[in-house]
Amino acid sequence: MKTIKSLLLVVAIAFSSVLTANTDPNEATPSSNAESNVITQQVEKLLKNPSFLVDHDMIAKVTLTINKNNEIVVLSVDSEDKTVENYIKSRLNYNELPVAFISSEKTFMVPVKLETELD
Repeated sequence: MKTIKSLLLVVAIAFSSVLTANTDPNEATPSSNAESNVITQQVEKLLKNPSFLVDHDMIAKVTLTINKNNEIVVLSVDSEDKTVENYIKSRLNYNELPVAFISSEKTFMVPVKLETELD
């Protein structure tokens, strides 16, 4: 009888650890997905038609947040090209979003790719 109880305890612990390992604590909620989509679309809109020549594809990671006035605030731009960094900061900083966000103090990471245009 003692071995059956021990075996059941081991099975219960193993089963619960499998369930906990299978859940994603960082899984996005539908509301945060909607927020991310709005931010991504607004960033794409604001960064169209750069004022400088893009002679090769450039990639940057933009970390931003939304302030209490519903404006984009760029926290950092991770790029090898200083021109791209300045361009992104000047175009995005303090531009108001079309949709009001209830939650604040969130940080968003948006990958940005500037592609060469073939004429």
